[in-house]
Amino acid sequence: MGVFDKARTILLVDDSSTSRMITQRCLEMALAPGIEFLEAPDGAEALTILAEHRVDLIVTDINMPKMDGVTFAWKVRLQPETSDLPVIVLSSMRNERLRSALQGLGVKLFIQKPISPAKIMDLLEVPA
Repeated sequence: MGVFDKARTILLVDDSSTSRMITQRCLEMALAPGIEFLEAPDGAEALTILAEHRVDLIVTDINMPKMDGVTFAWKVRLQPETSDLPVIVLSSMRNERLRSALQGLGVKLFIQKPISPAKIMDLLEVPA
């Protein structure tokens, strides 16, 4: 079963509203209809959203103000109610050490920007 299969509510975390919009559109084109999207401009606001809403999947950028994606992923793992929540990192960074650290935090996928519906379609078979 793929990482996207059970996602009905997806939290998009990126400081760029344009990137959030593009990511949402790509996911809408690639996935089944009826998915709800929540948005946050940084990890700090995303944690607030997670405290108030049920989310099935997180897609986050790395470089953001207030709280970056690595710190955010770490804090998600520390909280019992979100520790098993699938996290996907979407970033333009090409850093293998960072990618390895994120995998150690339980990040399910690291997707290189730019994102496209075709990339999402290719990932639909990735195990959860």
